[in-house]
Amino acid sequence: MKNFFLALFISLIALFADAQTASQQYRLIGKNHTEIKNYYLLNLFQNYAPATKLIGSDAVLVRMVQAKIKNIQDSLKANKSFRSIIQPFKFSEQEIKAAGDRLTALYKPNNALGLLVKNHLIPSGCYIKYDSLSPAALLVKAWEQDALAINHTIEVYAEGKKPNFPDVDSINFNVYRNTYPKLIADGATAIVKQCGSAKLFYLPSLNYALHSLDVNGRNEAAIDEPLEQNANKAAYNRLKNINWKKYQYTLILVPGEGPDKPGVSISKGSIERCKIAALKFAQGLTPFIMVSGGRVHPFKTRFAEAEEMKKYLVNQLKIPENGIFIEPQARHTTTNLRNCARLIFRYGMPFNKPFITSTNKIQSYYISYMDKRCMADLGYMPYSLGRRLSNTEQEFYPTITSLQINPLEPLDP
Repeated sequence: MKNFFLALFISLIALFADAQTASQQYRLIGKNHTEIKNYYLLNLFQNYAPATKLIGSDAVLVRMVQAKIKNIQDSLKANKSFRSIIQPFKFSEQEIKAAGDRLTALYKPNNALGLLVKNHLIPSGCYIKYDSLSPAALLVKAWEQDALAINHTIEVYAEGKKPNFPDVDSINFNVYRNTYPKLIADGATAIVKQCGSAKLFYLPSLNYALHSLDVNGRNEAAIDEPLEQNANKAAYNRLKNINWKKYQYTLILVPGEGPDKPGVSISKGSIERCKIAALKFAQGLTPFIMVSGGRVHPFKTRFAEAEEMKKYLVNQLKIPENGIFIEPQARHTTTNLRNCARLIFRYGMPFNKPFITSTNKIQSYYISYMDKRCMADLGYMPYSLGRRLSNTEQEFYPTITSLQINPLEPLDP
C-alpha cells in the first residue's frame, strides 16, 4: 500500500509538471504586431520554421490554398459586386473544418505541430480558455478562433459590417460610393499577386484581413510595439532592479478619458486622473504608474490617451519617465484592466501582487461593479477585486485569463 501511494504521488507530480500553463518567461515571436495580437497561431505558422515547412509541404493543405486563390481570381473576373470579390477571402465552415481535420491528422506530440503547441501556443496564454483540452484539440480550437477572427475583420473593414462599437471602430470608407468596388478589386488583385505561389493554406485570407485593417488606418493593436523597446523602454529596463518586497503594489493604473473634440490631445478628465494618481504615487507604495488608453475618441483621432497622459505626468507633474508604463491600445474600461494585467504578466512583475486603479470617484466605483460588462465584452473577468482604499482607489488582482485573445475586436484584441 505504501508503494502504491508513493507511485500515485510521483505520477501526480509528473502530471502537474507537464500541465498546460502560460509562462511569464515566454516571449511572443513574430514581426507584424497586428498579426501577433490578433492571430497568434497563424503568426506562429509563419515564424516557427519547422511548422512552416510541415504545413507548406502538405499536399492537402497546399491544394486548399490553390483552390482559394482560383476562387478569388474567378470572382475578380466575374466582378459581380465588391462583396462577391470579398467573399472567397473568408473561410467557409467547410474550409475551417477541413483545415482543422488536416491539422489533427498531421499533429504528433513530438513533431513540428506538437512542439509548436507545447513550446509556443500553451506558454503564450493567447488561447488559455482552451487549456483544459488535449494539445491536439487546443491546436484545432486556436485555428478555428483565428479563422473566425479573420472573417470578422474582413466583414467589418472590407464589407462594412457594423463593429461592436460603431461610433469609434467603424470602417473608414463609404461602401456605397461608386469608387469603392475598384478599391476592393485593387486590393484583391494585389493579394493574388502576393500569394500566387503561396503554400500556406490560410495566407491569402490572413493577408487580406491585414490589408483591410491597413487601408482603413486601423492598426491600433500595434501602436508603438514593441512597447518595451519604445515608449516603455526606460521603465522596462528598471524592472530588473526592483526589490518587490519593498512595495505593496505592482503599479497604479490610470484609465484614460478621450477628448470630445477633434484636435484636442488630452481631456480634462485624463488630467484629473493623472493628478489623483500622482498623489498616490508619492506615497511610495509602488514603483510604477501605468497610463492606459488608445486612439479612441473622437473617431479616428491621432492622439492615444496613454501617450498624452504620460507627457502630462512627465512634463507637468514631474514623474520620472522610468516610473511610467504606457498601455496605448485599450479602447474600453474593460480592456484598460485586461491589458494592464497582460503587461504585468508579460513584463514578469509579481502576478500574485495587487495593483491599484486611481481615477475619479465615478469611474472608480463603476470599475468595482463592472463584472457584467466584462463577461459580456470579454467572456471572463480580467481581475479579481481587492480592498477599496478610498473613493478614488481600488485594489485589483490580475487574472491569467486576461491573456486570452478576443477574436471580435481586431483593434484591441
